[in-house]
Amino acid sequence: MSDTPSGRRAAAAEPRKKAPIGSLRTLWPFVRKHRGLFVAWLFALAASSTATLSLPVAFKTMIDQGFAQSAAGGGSGAIDRAFLLLFAVAVALALATAVRFYFVSVLGERVVADLRETLYNHLITLDVGFHDRNRSGELISRLTADAELLRSVVGSSMSVALRSAVTVVGSLAMLFVTSPRLALYALVAIPLAVLPIVIGGRRLQKISRASQDRVADANALASETLGAVRTVQAHAREPYERGRFNESLLIAIKAASRRISAQAWVTAIAITLVFGAITLVLWSGAHDVVAGRMSAGTLGQFVLYALIGGGSVGALAEVWNDLQRAAGGMSRIGELLEETNAVTAPAQPRALPQPVRGELVFDRVGFHYPMRPDLPALEDFSLRVRPGETVALVGPSGAGKSTVFSILLRFHDPQQGAVSVDGADVRELDPAALRQSIALVPQQPTIFAASARDNIRYGRLEASEAELEQAVSAAHAADFIQALPDGLSAELGERGTRLSGGQQQRIAIARALLKDAPILLLDEATSALDAQSERAVQQALETLMQGRTTLVIAHRLATVLKADRIVVMDRGRIVAEGTHEQLLAQGGLYAELAKLQFLD
Repeated sequence: MSDTPSGRRAAAAEPRKKAPIGSLRTLWPFVRKHRGLFVAWLFALAASSTATLSLPVAFKTMIDQGFAQSAAGGGSGAIDRAFLLLFAVAVALALATAVRFYFVSVLGERVVADLRETLYNHLITLDVGFHDRNRSGELISRLTADAELLRSVVGSSMSVALRSAVTVVGSLAMLFVTSPRLALYALVAIPLAVLPIVIGGRRLQKISRASQDRVADANALASETLGAVRTVQAHAREPYERGRFNESLLIAIKAASRRISAQAWVTAIAITLVFGAITLVLWSGAHDVVAGRMSAGTLGQFVLYALIGGGSVGALAEVWNDLQRAAGGMSRIGELLEETNAVTAPAQPRALPQPVRGELVFDRVGFHYPMRPDLPALEDFSLRVRPGETVALVGPSGAGKSTVFSILLRFHDPQQGAVSVDGADVRELDPAALRQSIALVPQQPTIFAASARDNIRYGRLEASEAELEQAVSAAHAADFIQALPDGLSAELGERGTRLSGGQQQRIAIARALLKDAPILLLDEATSALDAQSERAVQQALETLMQGRTTLVIAHRLATVLKADRIVVMDRGRIVAEGTHEQLLAQGGLYAELAKLQFLD
């Protein structure tokens, strides 16, 4: 664990060179999926923009006709009608705005939900190597925090941006209709005022990307620490972890402060320049009213259009800043969506012969982990396991035993050689079909925050209740499950915190029993059990292994004495194989391991 969050992401902090709006274009397929809501929002947007642009006309009518006719002795009817028109336009604006808000908000919720679903579905299918390279906390940050930024874009900022753009264009057109000479002045002055928005926005995107990376650092650190809270507390490292998290938060705050400062300056400069230009234009218009070249109502209409247009430009400045932040978030999400799976099914996958016999062949397999390219995990590894045979893999840590399992499960593909099941190269198979034929009991079982029933049924979702209970009984898990408050329906807590290590292991064994696959992989499956439970589960496993091809990783040699064959591994190679007695007679690494474990 690095003590400096900034150091962990130095390379990733460099932003990709993308146009800010370009990265948001990848949102369009998600928006297009809900074209009905999108079209309804556009109609509501058109109605609200029309009502907004009609307000100055109603205001001019009220001044030039209502007040003038009343002053000329026309009574209060004219002014009443003028104010009624103004109120009617305001009501139309209110209704159209409410409808627009409803449709765009619902659209935002659905688009972000679809985006999260797509991203999650993509992440969960990426190869194990990708997940080894990336921290889960950071992936969760992109799935939540970055997606949340896009909710504000689709559900709010996009609507404000398009409404403001329409209003700016409409206001500019009506300014020409009202006073072409003053409108020309505005046409020159306002674009000059908008220029800082574009220039500042480019810098803001880079700052926003860095800010979001720092937030992801803090989230990843918190996820890692909370996931290992027992280790933290066992070592009394709460103050140390608080310090690390506080440091990461300070770095995130500093990055956010730079973003907020840049955003504030861009907004302040833009609004000042825009309204400065409007003020200059209106100063000229006031002289026209005094000289009699323009009516008061016309100037009032021009002023309102100028204010509406200037306010919309100011809104565009703020929205532009939001778009830069969202572009940074979308680029981070886009990076994940662009990730490709290193382990894929062929276009025309080969079907495993049925029924699966379980013959396994490793033919001169060579493999290096991407993170350790100079250190071979497997080198010239050749092994044939006959159908129904039980083969134990033993050797020191780092010998490559777990890598054999990973290659067989196609978590990784070897760089040299080939692996086959019943004569079929695993690279020609659909990984999902291959894994359906394999049951795995890992050394550290995964227990989901769900009921005992759901955890066991994870092995075969369609299993009946009777089959589930039979698996529980065979795994010798019935006693402690029945002792739980709700039996099989009892929630086991996050990562199985309500169970002991041995109980978690028996849940995993029951899951494998229920799957009933022809190939069984046991990674020191009884390591967490006490002597009494180990004996009971070992008996269950012996029953389970009958008629199945079984590979067993064993560190405790006492658990593999009954294996048909023991394969001794060291530094990714097979150095010896045979029965327990044969290997003892040969001497070498196995004899040394046995001497250490059976010293007494």
